[in-house]
Amino acid sequence: MTGRTLRLRRLGGLGPSRGESAVSGPARRRRRGAQPKVVALGGGMGLSASLAALRRITGDLTAVVTVADDGGSSGRLREELGVLPPGDLRKALAALCGDDEWGQTWARVIQHRFASQGEMHGHAVGNLLIVALWEQLGDHVSALDLVGRLLGAQGRVLPMSAVPLELQALVKGHDPARPHDVDTVRGQATVALTPGEVQEVHLVPSDPPAVPEAVEAVLDADWVVLGPGSWFSSVIPHLLVPDLLDALTETKARRVLSLNLAPQPGETDGFSPQRHLEVLARHAPKLALDVVLADQAAVPDRESLADAAKRFGASVELAPVARTDGSPKHDPERLAAAYDRIFRMHGRIGPWR
Repeated sequence: MTGRTLRLRRLGGLGPSRGESAVSGPARRRRRGAQPKVVALGGGMGLSASLAALRRITGDLTAVVTVADDGGSSGRLREELGVLPPGDLRKALAALCGDDEWGQTWARVIQHRFASQGEMHGHAVGNLLIVALWEQLGDHVSALDLVGRLLGAQGRVLPMSAVPLELQALVKGHDPARPHDVDTVRGQATVALTPGEVQEVHLVPSDPPAVPEAVEAVLDADWVVLGPGSWFSSVIPHLLVPDLLDALTETKARRVLSLNLAPQPGETDGFSPQRHLEVLARHAPKLALDVVLADQAAVPDRESLADAAKRFGASVELAPVARTDGSPKHDPERLAAAYDRIFRMHGRIGPWR
């Protein structure tokens, strides 16, 4: 690694089971040993959408998840117990559950939230399960692998760092009475809904250690998928972990950036698709991409997006990936088809064809 020594190790015996994926068509007919190794980075519902699509086309899938959440059940557990926020990790595991009865039952169970007048109100079952195993096993990765095996998850879930992180943002016009001033806003939950215009974000601590297994997965991948998701609070934080950014820069994998279907209120109000790329480049100027994926109906200016993508060395792929009900949400089957086409048409690193 450039200027860094990465402590890479493989976890033996506790990886999630790699059972048959609940897929149809060509993906079902692929031999397990011939599947692409895919790493997806993000957090929240954006990462969940990507994972729900990717598990349909490969059984060799790893999710690397942000750990800066400080709201809701995750924030309460983080504050009380000093643990990593488990919420986005839980959502990723749920997204990797199969479409059979076992998978869908467990997906509902771990997503279930208690409703009461007491201290348990709002806590998700999966959050409590993950934290309990962290305390029992004393290891984040082993515990998440064990939960994945219990659920029959079709992939692996890893935190991007083993220490809880605080997200801080420089926001112009955060105080409407001072529209030209720039203030520091602290906390992922606050940044996600902040008034004003987010200029840039950073992490505290500023040099957090990456989870070695996450770095290894990126270096060993055929494809790395970044996004979709909350741009400043779920996507960009991965680029602020030095060892992880080094791995993303130096990996032999091809890299695809999946854009959101619409600007996010608070974080990216008024952002065009190309503005998302400009912000990404400002935070990681050395990052190269191969493909930028966007929904064709969400790109009013295709030429400007293509120009922004060229700065990363990337081409633009437009595809119908949104649900047909008009909601700004990705459709898993459509997104899976788009990823599969990109993986097939843009070259392959390993002998998995």
